[in-house]
Amino acid sequence: MKCYQHEIRLKPYNRGFHLITDTVINAIPEISKIEVGILHVFIKHTSAALTINENADPTVRVDFESHFNQMVPENAPYYIHTYEGPDDMPAHIKASLLGSSVQIPITNGKLNLGIWQGIYLCEHRNHASGRKLVLTLFGN
Repeated sequence: MKCYQHEIRLKPYNRGFHLITDTVINAIPEISKIEVGILHVFIKHTSAALTINENADPTVRVDFESHFNQMVPENAPYYIHTYEGPDDMPAHIKASLLGSSVQIPITNGKLNLGIWQGIYLCEHRNHASGRKLVLTLFGN
């Protein structure tokens, strides 16, 4: 079994849902050495998340942002944790709903995603700095 790990820093993204599949692939070229394995992608933050979804139509990402803003609104009167602004607590809730990692199978040196699937960075803050990801690849 082979194991590889890289930590990368993404460029800052605006609030919203962003495809980062190519960035992830380019950051761990050892994928090409794996016949069968798993890539685990972990985000080291509590106000952003990762998920896998539609990679073709950008309106899906717009709709995700709109829906999450309705589901988890800013300025709810019961929020106490608002030290960093009105997007602070909603960002934590959204990140918990989506999760901090994704796992993708590797087959014949490539991510084995569905034809319409891509890795999303789900940025929930209005003014976030670049996010850190840990990419862990293992397989034969």
